[in-house]
Amino acid sequence: MKKAILLQNLNAESLKAIIEDGIKSQLKNFKKEIYTHDPDELLTRDEACKFLQIDSSTLWHWTNKGKVIAYGIGNRRYYKKSELLKSLIPLKK
Repeated sequence: MKKAILLQNLNAESLKAIIEDGIKSQLKNFKKEIYTHDPDELLTRDEACKFLQIDSSTLWHWTNKGKVIAYGIGNRRYYKKSELLKSLIPLKK
């Protein structure tokens, strides 16, 4: 079922205001979502791979090279989100 929106008796300024309000609302929600995450949140291997958008073999390789730090309990490995962000380096253009 498609939803249709009819714009009758609506001038350009009113449409612009409606769009701006919608965008501001979405940005506000996005900021809340970003800032509610704990920077020291522990991520599992799978979560770290999804966060960095890499394959698990790449994460394993980076961990062994010391590019990222893993924390473990038994056979489980965890990564601090804040440390993953710090491990990112700016690239020269």
